[in-house]
Amino acid sequence: MDTITTSPAKRLSGEITLPGDKSISHRAIIFGSLASGKVFIEGLCTGEDTYRTIAIFRQLGITIEDAGNRSLTIQGKGLRGVLEPDDILYAGNSGTTIRLLTGFLCAQPFFSTISGDRSLNHRPMKRVVEPLRMMG
Repeated sequence: MDTITTSPAKRLSGEITLPGDKSISHRAIIFGSLASGKVFIEGLCTGEDTYRTIAIFRQLGITIEDAGNRSLTIQGKGLRGVLEPDDILYAGNSGTTIRLLTGFLCAQPFFSTISGDRSLNHRPMKRVVEPLRMMG
């Protein structure tokens, strides 16, 4: 077996242009919301699933502004900067939203409930939930 040696990452700074890909758009919104400071994202997928992720982060206290032309400006608050939501976080029919945010939310120091439409609520979540339960 080969040995790979890694070292701590340096500060990351720069620009990236995204294609209108749903999976990448979700992740860009999540990382932008968890960054410390202002983030500008271009080339987002503009589907309903992407809007569900945006709406949830707004419920968590993140300022996200539509900058036009499939772009957003996000004022990230860092990993622990999100706020406890006042209501259930609604993922609609977005499996990507609910799966990606479940792990993030369970690590937060507050109570939250994430749910979706009838179809999403009947999808299997064991492969996401079981490892999280094992982690405590």
